[in-house]
Amino acid sequence: MTTDGEHRELRTLLLLLAMVVGLLTTGAVVCLTFAYPRLAEPLAVGAAVLTCLTGLVRLVVKAAGER
Repeated sequence: MTTDGEHRELRTLLLLLAMVVGLLTTGAVVCLTFAYPRLAEPLAVGAAVLTCLTGLVRLVVKAAGER
């Protein structure tokens, strides 16, 4: 059987991994926009769409957890 402490460690590890991936992606996008300024607008639109999708996934996961 697993304990809640093990789940907490796994959740913390996944959160840290997601933060690292997010920071690396953000840094890559910033470097890309400095190198190619005309890509700034399409990348901003893509970031907005990804933010909306992330919020939607969060709502779905939260609703599924309440059941």
